[in-house]
Amino acid sequence: MTYYHQQFLKIREEVYPNEYVCRQIIQAKRFIDSQFATSIRLSDIAEAAFLSKFHFIRLFKQNYGQTPYQYLTMVRIAQAKRLLRTEKTIREVCFAVGFDSVSSFTALFKKITGVTPSTFRKRLAT
Repeated sequence: MTYYHQQFLKIREEVYPNEYVCRQIIQAKRFIDSQFATSIRLSDIAEAAFLSKFHFIRLFKQNYGQTPYQYLTMVRIAQAKRLLRTEKTIREVCFAVGFDSVSSFTALFKKITGVTPSTFRKRLAT
């Protein structure tokens, strides 16, 4: 069992002891992890967890400390950082991680990391 999983179990027992619901939230997180590159809607994720959208958002945030959208964004940015280490163009990286436009990808990447994707790539080269 990983440290992350142990911490999750500890928090789960303190915050929301219902094991079934916790399994559903974990299932939704796994859904996001596996489908981040597609166009995911909140209703799709909530459906994967078999919960209503609003109940799901509240439980996800309670368990993970961020909304499903925030988590999805962080997964996409982390994957983008990994792909920027390859020979793929910034445009290819943008669409590979599930963004619809290069400008929105660049703006969000800069907001989260503090640098644009091209600057991030240049810093890796030096």
